[in-house]
Amino acid sequence: MDTATSGFQHSHFDKQQLLLDNEVIVLVDDDALIREPIKIYFTEYGIRLLEADSGASFWHIMEHNNVALVLLDIGLPDIDGKTLPPLIKKQYPDAAILMLSGVSDINTAMECIRAGADDYLTKPSPLADIYLAVKKLLEKRRLLIQNRQYQEELEYANFRLQLMHELSLKMNSVYLDTVKLDEILMAILVGITAHEGLRFNRAFLAMIDIDDDVLRGRMAIGPGCREEASKIWQDLNQKGFNFFDIIQEVKTCAHNQTSEVNHLIQQLRIPLNAVDHILIRCAIERQTIKVTNGMAQGFDPTDVVNLLGARDFVVVPLYSPRRPLGVIIADNLITGRPITNSYISALELFSSQASLIIEHSRLYMKMEETIAKLEAVNYELDKNKDMLVEAERYSALGHMAAQMAHNIRNPITAIGGVARILSRKTSHDNITKYIDVMVKETERIESTLKNLFEFVESETVELKMAQIHPLVREALNLLQPEIDRHNIKVIIDCLKRDTVLKVDSVKIKKALVHIFKNAVDAMADGGTLTIKTSIDAPWFKLLITDTGNRIEAALVDKAKEPFFTTKAYGTGMGLSIVEQIIKAHGGIFTIARGDINTEVTVKLPLPSQK
Repeated sequence: MDTATSGFQHSHFDKQQLLLDNEVIVLVDDDALIREPIKIYFTEYGIRLLEADSGASFWHIMEHNNVALVLLDIGLPDIDGKTLPPLIKKQYPDAAILMLSGVSDINTAMECIRAGADDYLTKPSPLADIYLAVKKLLEKRRLLIQNRQYQEELEYANFRLQLMHELSLKMNSVYLDTVKLDEILMAILVGITAHEGLRFNRAFLAMIDIDDDVLRGRMAIGPGCREEASKIWQDLNQKGFNFFDIIQEVKTCAHNQTSEVNHLIQQLRIPLNAVDHILIRCAIERQTIKVTNGMAQGFDPTDVVNLLGARDFVVVPLYSPRRPLGVIIADNLITGRPITNSYISALELFSSQASLIIEHSRLYMKMEETIAKLEAVNYELDKNKDMLVEAERYSALGHMAAQMAHNIRNPITAIGGVARILSRKTSHDNITKYIDVMVKETERIESTLKNLFEFVESETVELKMAQIHPLVREALNLLQPEIDRHNIKVIIDCLKRDTVLKVDSVKIKKALVHIFKNAVDAMADGGTLTIKTSIDAPWFKLLITDTGNRIEAALVDKAKEPFFTTKAYGTGMGLSIVEQIIKAHGGIFTIARGDINTEVTVKLPLPSQK
């Protein structure tokens, strides 16, 4: 070989441009006389060239070095050199291959090219020719690598733009309640850690809790080991870019309470008044902070370093125009890849999108809260309107009752009195029969007038402290003849200690008489009347049950309406009077259809609550 042509004057080989510092060239030839001059020639240009005299030694070099180019002799003692190119390309696709052969045969050259070689030279060739061929292959190799890198960068940029576009559409097309917010924030964290995205190993989200005045860890993504990392990233690669289709799968891993990253982020709880803490400073001052080798200029990151177990990470703020929202923390704990400014800028873009989404969600939830309050106010207005209409109705009814009583009471009283006198004076059976009907019907009218007066007067009460249990017994005593006549068993289960309430004793007793009378009327063939008292703070509770005919479910709500009755000779005013009296005491009166009986509950406020 021609060793005379050496020196930099023959070429402008830029080693720094074509070879990285850790890259080498391998010469594979079993002839030391050929290897030696080539090595000397390339060494003069500062190119590191390793020698191999067999296939076995060649593979050993490949396994332990970053090989950029292989100078490969076809004839090797332990293997046919023509079989190596496809194996090399399969395992080391970036390695260039220059075949060397003592046979000047076009068919052999084409066979090597088809097998994966990049070029072919015959031996002996001038060293300058070998050098130029190597230079061209390295230039081609570097262009291919750069092209692939540029392609990847374009794909990454497209990925980020597409994700931002989808996030914007998602944000503007759905109402962001808490669940939707978590889903989209998780998508952002996936974008930060995805291989097609920013390729950070881990991402942590912490948000400010205004109610508790703390910065609290919310969610995280990023495996705690290489195996888990590969699984998530491979899933993203295989399924293509469609975050909101695969986000559920990622959430399953990320939200696992036992996962390492979530265990870490859930420990994060920093008071907002800890103004010197690196995360609080980042959020409040809206400043991105990069921590390198456990240090950050002007900040003490020790707490976060110890928590995350990482000495290199970046913290970016989340904020709205009005207030700070939180921070995103990202690191490369697993791969150790440096965090460059370009990746920090991209991370800030993601954080700004997250800030918009969080603020959008906050405004939406505030709007929902306001709407709920307005609906509640509207409901109360409708309810009050109905109550006002009902009150006017009852007022009109009261005026009508008073006028009717004034116009009817005196004539009816006179008619009833005369009828009773006639009943005593005559002994004629036919005449007595008609007079008795007159007496009975006038008594009904008098009872109706009495109930009307009671209904009108029931809204006004004179409250005084009184024991409640004696009133219960007095009301029962008034109905004792009817109770005995119908063979009704009465069970009284009262508190051992009597309860003193602030009540109008006369009207409470009147209300109890109406309730007990209804129960007795429902048990014409006998039964059991149970009366139980208890304390259900802030109420004194009186429960009355009977075993008579249960009230029909459809009639429960109507039972307390004035003039509603299911009795042949009832006035329909009794339970309406009870309702008015209990309401006037600030209590609650309810009627319910039990499993086997009718239940009436009266609740009166205890003195301390009145």
